[in-house]
Amino acid sequence: QVRLMESGGGLVQFGGSLRLSCAASGRPFSAYAMGWFRQSPGKERDFVAALSWTGNTYYADSVKGRFTISRDNAKQTVYLQMNSLKPEDTAIYYCAAPEKVYYLNSYYDAKNYVYWGQGTQVTVSS
Repeated sequence: QVRLMESGGGLVQFGGSLRLSCAASGRPFSAYAMGWFRQSPGKERDFVAALSWTGNTYYADSVKGRFTISRDNAKQTVYLQMNSLKPEDTAIYYCAAPEKVYYLNSYYDAKNYVYWGQGTQVTVSS
């Protein structure tokens, strides 16, 4: 059974930084893409960033240049480094993994991800 566990959320001031971590277990890690999504109250879950099994990265326009996704296959962990945080980045952040090995049809679509973590709250104060 695949399990994802996020950590690293918290309260940060405008312009600050946080690094989220997502530890995966239950299957070999390196052959799968990984993604980060976020959800604010009253809104749908939105794509933030994804990382293919080969290391290609994908970002939402709203976070390009500020967020960086990376992975450590030895630790079976994916990270989301968030810099220059803004109040509009406030949300619950979810780590996600697909069922499909190797390539995805779309890294941006939440429907392609089957496994989800419990989420970690990120709050950015103005």
